[in-house]
Amino acid sequence: MNPLKTIPNISFESEENEKDFECLNLSKLFAKIKGGLSHNPNLPHRVGFFALLIVTNGQGTHQIDLKEYPLKKGTVLKIAKGQVHAFQENPNYEGFLILFTEEFVLNYFSKSSIEFISHLYNYHISKPLVESRNFNETFITELKVELEEENSYAQKNIVAAMLELYLLRLERLTQTADLPKKNHQHYPIFLEFKNLVEAQFKSTRNVKDYAEMLHISTKHLNQIVKEFTLNTAKHFIDDFVTLEIKRAIVSTNTSLKEIGYDMGFDEVTNFTKFFKKHTGTTPKQFKADI
Repeated sequence: MNPLKTIPNISFESEENEKDFECLNLSKLFAKIKGGLSHNPNLPHRVGFFALLIVTNGQGTHQIDLKEYPLKKGTVLKIAKGQVHAFQENPNYEGFLILFTEEFVLNYFSKSSIEFISHLYNYHISKPLVESRNFNETFITELKVELEEENSYAQKNIVAAMLELYLLRLERLTQTADLPKKNHQHYPIFLEFKNLVEAQFKSTRNVKDYAEMLHISTKHLNQIVKEFTLNTAKHFIDDFVTLEIKRAIVSTNTSLKEIGYDMGFDEVTNFTKFFKKHTGTTPKQFKADI
């Protein structure tokens, strides 16, 4: 059995059959949850789209990749495609959930904006929690007006432009002096490396293999990865593998031996050594502490 397949993979489901963008009122969503869904949103599930959780009132928590984030009025939580998240039980906050697909981003956002918005493809170095009450209300109000507009001419383009501007403003709030400046020439290579790691990590954790796939030297690959993460390519690979292991342990009932095998480890001892080296604890201890 592949344990990751037992983490529900939630695809995009829109009531209006618009398969690339939706704005959901959270009270409506929570009512739908109580009425029953095909998956339990209070348990970890992996999303195949991007999401913005915008809180307009109340407070609570939300889990992304095993971490709890506090929510309150003015909070925005950015959830990237491929991340595992879960709603709290009986939430006591109001707001909106903005859902959009990768296709929506690629079709309607400018290339230069995509490179600035690190949350989209580089959530590893982007903080998911943002305090932005200054322009949340304006964004939601204008978005609702546009979505209710009877004349739908160029509507997707207009909605995308609003969302693109909003995300750029969120990005500006999260930027700090210690984050590396994006080198536009190298950014596509970094994204390709990231995508290769996510697709091939079960087969190889060797930096040289990824450098060969990218047709560059290991030295050049390390330089590029350091530009965007402040760490080596090996560190990036091991961090991602560790996160996938944690996701599988927390979200499935599969045995640790099977999880280790599925992650590309031939021996349980190697799996245990790897996990302990990067977390300070064994997979067994980690599972017991959940």
